[in-house]
Amino acid sequence: MNLNKVMDTSNLRGDFFGGLTAGVVALPLALAFGVQSGMGAIAGIYGAIAIGMIAAWFGGTATQISGPTGPMTVVSAVVIASAIELHGSLNAAMGSIIAIFMLAGVIQILLGVLKIGQYIRYMPYSVVSGFMSGIGVIIIVLQFFPFLGHSSPKKIVDIFIELPQILPQTNLDSVFLALATIAIIYLFPRITKLIPSALVALIALTVISTLLGLDVAIIGNIPEGLPKLQLDSLVSVDYMNPMLILLPALTLAALGTIDSLLTSIVADNMTKTQHNSNKELIGQGLGNMAAAAIGGIPGAGATMRTVVNINSGGRTRLSGVIHSLALLFVLVGAGEYASLIPLPVLAGILITVGIGIIDYKGLKHLFSVPRADAVVMLTVLIMTVFVDLLQAVAIGMVLASVLFMKKMSDIAEGKSSVGSIAKFAREEKWDDEIELSEEAQNKTYIKHFDGPIFFGFAAKFQEMSLALPDVDIVIMRMKKVPYIDQSGMYAIEDAVMAMQEKNIKVFITGIQSQPKDMLKRIDLIPNMINESQLFDDFEQCIQSLKLTE
Repeated sequence: MNLNKVMDTSNLRGDFFGGLTAGVVALPLALAFGVQSGMGAIAGIYGAIAIGMIAAWFGGTATQISGPTGPMTVVSAVVIASAIELHGSLNAAMGSIIAIFMLAGVIQILLGVLKIGQYIRYMPYSVVSGFMSGIGVIIIVLQFFPFLGHSSPKKIVDIFIELPQILPQTNLDSVFLALATIAIIYLFPRITKLIPSALVALIALTVISTLLGLDVAIIGNIPEGLPKLQLDSLVSVDYMNPMLILLPALTLAALGTIDSLLTSIVADNMTKTQHNSNKELIGQGLGNMAAAAIGGIPGAGATMRTVVNINSGGRTRLSGVIHSLALLFVLVGAGEYASLIPLPVLAGILITVGIGIIDYKGLKHLFSVPRADAVVMLTVLIMTVFVDLLQAVAIGMVLASVLFMKKMSDIAEGKSSVGSIAKFAREEKWDDEIELSEEAQNKTYIKHFDGPIFFGFAAKFQEMSLALPDVDIVIMRMKKVPYIDQSGMYAIEDAVMAMQEKNIKVFITGIQSQPKDMLKRIDLIPNMINESQLFDDFEQCIQSLKLTE
């Protein structure tokens, strides 16, 4: 790693405020995720510091802020609970837990070295949507008991079974603090967005709870000072049963990979840059290994904190380093105050996190997207909540692939000309484009589609949209597109929005009935592209726009 690249001070002011703001946002989340994991608030802080620092230093996304996330914490909690059940206590299980977390980091590094990261683009939107919504539901359900003032069962099914028994024993102080937390998080931004609302809720309600002496559970003792290495606990691991370590590590590594690279794509779209997927996985893996070594929980690229960093001015790796230093400062100097934070406040924060993770866009269009996409999304969502996260993704991928192959087979049998799967012809002109005037060729960019637009094509389409030259008009030739799935719909929507922001006029020619119907269902037509921008054929379009010789 080139030290100069990390210590790039060309955007020092922006990186300082971006990293500092991201650190402030990360503090309450790190505490909440640590408590949720079962290892305690300090494990969340340790994880945020280690992953945030190392992933920023060695990763492949300059503006990404990494640390414990909702999805990773859900899986970590399952791993920790299983290890405790096997060994009898957290202390006895620490060796196995650290071994699993470290191996997950090693696997991520291997994925990066083997250049597997680039294949994240083949993850269908319906699978990602169902998975993220399922994670959101899990996080919310796991807060039911802390919301009511009680410790929560670890399994979702047990929560629903035991909830009726616990309702008569509701702690009203806990309910008040949790509701107040949620209210502050959603309402305080209407006053100002300069201070993160979650931090306001954390500080204000901790003070109120302490002064009023409310009868609620608190975080309790938080060790102050620098964390210590805990590698000595690895000697107690039973290596004669490697699958007990390998399977949960694979789950964490796969989830961390998906979580991080999806956040990298968000960062790319915001900064108009291109991340290095494989390098990012190496950075995330090293970060998770470092977090495990000091007793922290694993994490990944955190979308909300990354967005906050970018919006606050962060543009280089230095912002991620500053984010971690800010958390380290809090750890060293404010541990005794953090110990007073009520658990219902953290429950309220996590409920809002869960609400934010749910993919409302995908759910809103559940009855508008192709039926196969809807089936995949619901299957993954239900399996994520009630079965297993990794199995949900695996089955979702298989189901999406099978349904897609069936659709393509149906199209082929109907003698539709599919050609190669959704590609661009960027250099060679089609025969009817020769008559364009030289002036028109300079100001017009023509995108050729030669087949279905589906999940394997969506990411590539977005990459090409970012590389669009300086033009006034874009013509999308969709005559050879017989089918578009949910990922393709949203890829076109994002591309059109990006082009409209650049004042580029977008026209579509030859669009077939299924793609047109799909774009209408999500209101892209006529809200973003009206009927006057649609033409039955290319010749009609260029004559209307006066682009011929």
